[in-house]
Amino acid sequence: MAKTAETPQQRTHEGDGAGLHLHMRTLHPPVPIPYVTREEMTSTARAATARLPGTPAAKDLAFYGGLGALTVAGALEWPVALAVGGATWLLRSGRKEKKEKKERQAADART
Repeated sequence: MAKTAETPQQRTHEGDGAGLHLHMRTLHPPVPIPYVTREEMTSTARAATARLPGTPAAKDLAFYGGLGALTVAGALEWPVALAVGGATWLLRSGRKEKKEKKERQAADART
């Protein structure tokens, strides 16, 4: 004769967890924390800032700052401000490249 599996009786407990216990294993791997000296920080900062372009002109700062202020104030929507700022940057950088190219050609002609 086959045995039937007995189903455990479910107990209903009022309170926290209702008899449910969850065991979790936590791992704490060793994480080495580097020691950085002041000299290392200053040399790294100098190397990083040496790669940055020069400071922008005051009129550029005023223009882009005003554009941002208008956007924050709600006078412009951000996609419009982004399009205006991007187009302005592209036009100015194109002019700057043409000017530098002409200056190089003039310098080559002098030599």
